[in-house]
Amino acid sequence: MTVAHEDYPDTHHDDYSKTTFGFWVYLLTDFMFLGTIFAAYAVLNESTFGGLTPRDIFSLPFSTIQMLVMLSSAFTAGIAGACAHRKRKGGVICFFSLTFLLGLIFLGMMGHEFSHIFDAGYSWKSTAFLSMYFTLIGMFGLHVIFALLWVIVLMIPLFKQGITAVSLKRLTCLRMFWQFINVIWVLIFTFVYVLGVI
Repeated sequence: MTVAHEDYPDTHHDDYSKTTFGFWVYLLTDFMFLGTIFAAYAVLNESTFGGLTPRDIFSLPFSTIQMLVMLSSAFTAGIAGACAHRKRKGGVICFFSLTFLLGLIFLGMMGHEFSHIFDAGYSWKSTAFLSMYFTLIGMFGLHVIFALLWVIVLMIPLFKQGITAVSLKRLTCLRMFWQFINVIWVLIFTFVYVLGVI
């Protein structure tokens, strides 16, 4: 006997669970990719050749504020995801808008840090350390930019159609991705910034 599926998915069966499982697999491969860059940074972070060192670049108070901004964005993304599962369109829009704003602030702080290095007359070509620093942080920044664009893309149909079975899957993947980049930033903050300064 065939049972008709509801418009709103059972989050433990069918397309929803397949989509989220597939996205977990993608996140695992992305973690391995970023882990490779992270490993290269760990090998080359002391190859400064008399140029700028991590202590010259990093300001722990500034980086801590960056960390708080990223943690706040992960919190608002989580609340937005919870609102999506409760079909609260207004809550989803509100909290993903806050997530978007916090992401922009984070990118602005990252750009400020980069400009500090450029103003000192250095670039990613200067030393092996700076090359890997720009690669690691720049790749993370691309992930944040992608997440911000993703928010825009998903908010447009949400305004028009509300929360559907399809939009719920997409919003869940977006929330998962934002939590993923938050975990990556916790690792970067700990091993690149904190250990680089102390």
